[in-house]
Amino acid sequence: VWSPGTPGVGKTTLGKELAARAGLSYVNVGDLAKEGELYEGFDEEYDCPILDEDRVIDELEDRMSEGGVIVDYHGCDFFPERWFHIVFVLRTENSFLYDRLESRGYTGKKLQDNIQCEIFQTLYEEAVLSYRKEIVHQLPSNTPEDLERNLDQIMQWIEQWMKDNN
Repeated sequence: VWSPGTPGVGKTTLGKELAARAGLSYVNVGDLAKEGELYEGFDEEYDCPILDEDRVIDELEDRMSEGGVIVDYHGCDFFPERWFHIVFVLRTENSFLYDRLESRGYTGKKLQDNIQCEIFQTLYEEAVLSYRKEIVHQLPSNTPEDLERNLDQIMQWIEQWMKDNN
């Protein structure tokens, strides 16, 4: 299961709760990169490290081949297509997203570019181009009610997939 989306849309909250409910393992790619220092430099403009995508893939390959993994990261165009049976892109309305990112300390260009990214559906389009269209789904992620509905919907999908494939 793969959950891309702009920072602040609720990927981590959803991913951790889903892993707990479904008994799957959860990987936050940002945390994985931090722990293993899987970087290839620093982006001064965005004030953040630059991910070494090849090293991330090497690090995850064994776990992903075993299956049963929820992956949380904002982008998705560098992951092998074979890794994912389904991709859920979380979407958040700009007013909610602005407040969430501002409370995380995002300012200036970093804040504006992430809002633009959401406005132009950049990560959804990236997902549709990177994976078979029929496995990519958009889910609204504005309210606690949305979170509950998304969890229920994904749990139903997981249960159905287990029945069909075991």
